[in-house]
Amino acid sequence: MSERTVVAVDVGGSGLRLTTYAAGRGPVRTAAGARVGVGGIDLASLVADARALLDADEKATAAGQPETPEVVVWSMRGLLFLADRAEVLRTVAAGLGARRTVVVSDAVANLVGATGRIGPGAVVAAGTGAVAFGTDFAGQWRRVDGWGHVLGDAGSAAVLGMEGLRAALRAHDGLPDGSPALLEAATALIGPPETWPRQVMTTPDAPERLAAVAPIVTVAAVDDPVARELCARTGSALAQALLRAAEGLPTPTLTATGGLLSAAPVASALDEALARAGATRSPALGGALDGALLLARHLLETGQVPAHPAYLLVR
Repeated sequence: MSERTVVAVDVGGSGLRLTTYAAGRGPVRTAAGARVGVGGIDLASLVADARALLDADEKATAAGQPETPEVVVWSMRGLLFLADRAEVLRTVAAGLGARRTVVVSDAVANLVGATGRIGPGAVVAAGTGAVAFGTDFAGQWRRVDGWGHVLGDAGSAAVLGMEGLRAALRAHDGLPDGSPALLEAATALIGPPETWPRQVMTTPDAPERLAAVAPIVTVAAVDDPVARELCARTGSALAQALLRAAEGLPTPTLTATGGLLSAAPVASALDEALARAGATRSPALGGALDGALLLARHLLETGQVPAHPAYLLVR
């Protein structure tokens, strides 16, 4: 590993991804994602996994000992609520041994990756969960939602899947505003309605199970008015969060990321809601890992990155 190598790590619920940059960008290597228990995120295991990926790098020295990276940027989901930020910084610095270490919320890394720069902007991420974030990297740092599917995450795949199941159950019970189409599709996907509460209320992967239902809602939206309305509300919720995150920023770049936006009914509703507010979004250039790498290279080249006690910590 070159003495001027930088390392970018992005930790999400579904996986840990790591890449390096020296003369050029290295391959993306992966490990298991964030494990959450009663004490929060199992940080020690994550850092050990990242260390193992670095140790396996073919650029390690002949003696088998990897050289010290110049910069590590560690982007992590759950930094605000599921971990002690100062402890994350200490553990990552000790475990990966870089000369400079940055720990950043995945919301910030998503913004930098999506816009391709460190400047005024806002991003809404619509995956299993949903969160919007806007900043000028100086005086304003604003997160909107990201509270989890029970308390928030409006516009997320988990909430859309949950609303789809609710509409299906209304049809099952003969109540107004139910969707027989969603009832049929959901039963084919996850089994009889009597099994749904156990599947989505008692399992640790409930958000992911709910998110897996979202595609049947977006597909049904072509012909089913109930599903179409659910997708419209989803896109509108994402637009509302994005606009709030950007409020007060000077000429911000607005963008959106996340797998749910591959669904045309949701993406169209998002853009229509932005247009009604006189706004448009720019295409996302990358994701959180790209943002972490850009921050790492910026620190290497300039010697500094913007810091914030909650969202971006530097050591």
